[in-house]
Amino acid sequence: MKIIPAIDIIAGKCIRLSQGDFSSIKTYNENPVDFAKKIEDCGLTHLHLVDLDGAKSGSVKNIALLEKIATQTNLSIEFGGGLSSDSDLESAMNAGAKQLIIGSMAVTKPKKVQDWITKYGSEKIILAADTKNGKIATSGWQNQAEQELLNFIKSYIKKGIHTILCTDIAKDGMLKGPSVSIYKEILNTFSKPVNLLASGGISTIADLNTLKKIGCAGAIVGKAIYEQHITLKELKEFQLQNNA
Repeated sequence: MKIIPAIDIIAGKCIRLSQGDFSSIKTYNENPVDFAKKIEDCGLTHLHLVDLDGAKSGSVKNIALLEKIATQTNLSIEFGGGLSSDSDLESAMNAGAKQLIIGSMAVTKPKKVQDWITKYGSEKIILAADTKNGKIATSGWQNQAEQELLNFIKSYIKKGIHTILCTDIAKDGMLKGPSVSIYKEILNTFSKPVNLLASGGISTIADLNTLKKIGCAGAIVGKAIYEQHITLKELKEFQLQNNA
């Protein structure tokens, strides 16, 4: 299971929200590039980078920061937030993103997303299945669609998607444990080649062990790092044991 530290960006700063509420912004680092370097220095290899300005507005705002992190580290970056056009995707990949996280567009413009899957390959696209009360949320979690979580995932597996990023919004930023029941349901419903990335609520190494045990392919760790519930050193040790 891959450990993927998260950096969420608003106004060029490293921040975290609680349950996707933009009024709950807490700034943890004024320089995301420096924090990305700390992640790499601790021996971790992946980064989950989200342009929350872009997610809220519907168009990418922080490509320059993506490029700085990509050029100043060797982290494998999955990038999302406001990706809504061919030029957005091209810009993100040219700036150094290895994978692109598509959420809102997967709800509102499924035919366009199908074109992207065909053009760039399913390995480049991560489907963001962000959920609240069993329904899919969009636009930086400000809106809720009528699509049910499992039906949404099923529709994109049929389109060729393999990697699913699922965040239970009610858990995100709350440090009260991940939504294990939701992840079990997804994994029991959709077998290989689905790669499930768990996000939201992770607060302990025990949480990571649980997610690994049920079969998650990766875990996004954000607020737990910033609030020092889990250190980068502990994440490195977990990853090394996991790889052994």
